[in-house]
Amino acid sequence: MLRIKEVRKSQRITAKQLADYVCVAESTMSLYENGKREPDYRTLVKIAEFLNVTTDYLLGQEDNKKTPQRRGVKIPVLGNVAAGIPIEAITDIEDYEEINEELAAQGEYVALKIHGDSMLPRMLDGDVVIVKLQDTIESGETAIVIVNGGDATCKRIQKTPDGISLISINPAYAPMFYTNKQIEELPVRIFGKVVELRGKF
Repeated sequence: MLRIKEVRKSQRITAKQLADYVCVAESTMSLYENGKREPDYRTLVKIAEFLNVTTDYLLGQEDNKKTPQRRGVKIPVLGNVAAGIPIEAITDIEDYEEINEELAAQGEYVALKIHGDSMLPRMLDGDVVIVKLQDTIESGETAIVIVNGGDATCKRIQKTPDGISLISINPAYAPMFYTNKQIEELPVRIFGKVVELRGKF
């Protein structure tokens, strides 16, 4: 049986969070975890990426959890991103993070630090997210959004014909809705797509 459930629970990740990341139904993830269905290779790779383990570890073919070391490309940590009330996001470079060469070849990336608790339990204050710079996003994806030309926030995006909602994972925070008119006039701009979370201890 695959080790998905064991690893997921050890990292305090819900089945829904993992299912959302790999774009399958939560019921399908349950089938994977209970050995009643096998994920295809591409899905298995995405699961391994999210859990930060090797596919061989998930398959029970090795006992080394960690993904193999690869040559890294350094990207700057540009400052804080609000995960609660938006704050001024981009300041001086604070630090550097490394991403692998394969990821770096797919676009331009920066790292940004989470500040606040609106993305709990997945993102903690002080965690770092890797962001692919792009000005569009699909509904359901997590993005860094610039509001009023300078304030930035990390939120899940939900698009409707009337506008967009910026949604916190933490239910204590209400969604922030912007009409199409507000998107143009404020403006509300997508800064980039969150592609990876790096927890800090």
